[in-house]
Amino acid sequence: MTPFGARLRALRESRGVSQAELAQALHVSPAYLSALEHGHRGRPSPGLIHQVNEFFGLIWDDAEEMVRLARVSHPRVVVDTAGLSAEATALANRLARDIRRLKPETLAALAAVLDAASPEG
Repeated sequence: MTPFGARLRALRESRGVSQAELAQALHVSPAYLSALEHGHRGRPSPGLIHQVNEFFGLIWDDAEEMVRLARVSHPRVVVDTAGLSAEATALANRLARDIRRLKPETLAALAAVLDAASPEG
């Protein structure tokens, strides 16, 4: 599942909207919507994000959050370690190999370490 897919599902369920109803309103197939929610499709287009925001009446911060979530929701990530250290390449490969086995609390701890080390926070 992607961050955008998880938020879309939560919005849909909290408002009592079925996948079929939302798919019809967005002019997409229910199969596409299901794949988007489950992380089997790539990032949604800006147009679809706009449609989702309009359908659910999201404005300001909530609408921007959907854009941000879509930006970080590509299910097949490529990490370019060309020119980086051997340790960076090994870590990227290990993460790619092991990420499916990591518990949510471990993922949160890793994200916190990266947040603390990042100049952007």
